[in-house]
Amino acid sequence: MTPTSFGKLQRLEGKVVLVTGATGILGQRFCEGYAELGASVALVDLDAALCRKTARGIEKRYGSQAVGVGCDITCSRAVDAMVHRVMDVFGHIDVLHNNAATKGHNLRAFFAPFEKYSLDVWREVMAVNIDGMFLVAQRVGQEMIVRGCGGSVIQTSSIYGLVGADPRIYKGSRYLGGPINTPAVYATSKAAVVGLTRHLATHWAVHSIRVNCLVPGGVESGQNREFKKRYSERVPLRRMARAEEIVSAALFLASDASSYVTGQVLAVDGGFTAW
Repeated sequence: MTPTSFGKLQRLEGKVVLVTGATGILGQRFCEGYAELGASVALVDLDAALCRKTARGIEKRYGSQAVGVGCDITCSRAVDAMVHRVMDVFGHIDVLHNNAATKGHNLRAFFAPFEKYSLDVWREVMAVNIDGMFLVAQRVGQEMIVRGCGGSVIQTSSIYGLVGADPRIYKGSRYLGGPINTPAVYATSKAAVVGLTRHLATHWAVHSIRVNCLVPGGVESGQNREFKKRYSERVPLRRMARAEEIVSAALFLASDASSYVTGQVLAVDGGFTAW
């Protein structure tokens, strides 16, 4: 028997990874991680110019091929065109990281109290967080099935898709100039990601397509000192996450090191959901 090269299992050479929400705080770091381990990367987000600029930076830094594609993932025709573009460039897709999410166009409306929440804002958020995830998974899954070589689908959820938000964290907390909370629409959409993941894991297992859910804990991204303090006090490890800690988990799920892992919900949260 040939000895297993465990290091090689974690590499991504020869693989094509498609990442939605690719220019966001975590999205760009995911793309960098995949490229550093040798994958070709398709960066997908609303802003086509920013996607192309970010892709050029990744190619220059890591030497991996990268392409940026603008796409409104809430539109099925746009998703079809995006996947066609990626297939034209790379010929196949091995890994889908379904990562895109939104707070809508009005941040203050996104953080409105539940009792006064707008149905229009609810639908705007759900259109990206769930409808878009469904459309992209459906379309990329079709390509994986036709190719017949399996694949890995990673879907980004949140700790608030697993547990209720602790309102004590948000007393005196601010983000981008205003008070914050965890809206019901966010928690509901992220819980739906878990359900979709488990469904697809069993549905596509016959095609050797693995589907797993990545659950990040809170990552520092411009919150004020009070929020960071209160959040950290709620975490067994007593701090917020660093972006690279979330990326490392995604790299595992994308690689052959996780070849027998499917239908799982991997929380990278410092123990937040253990309490």
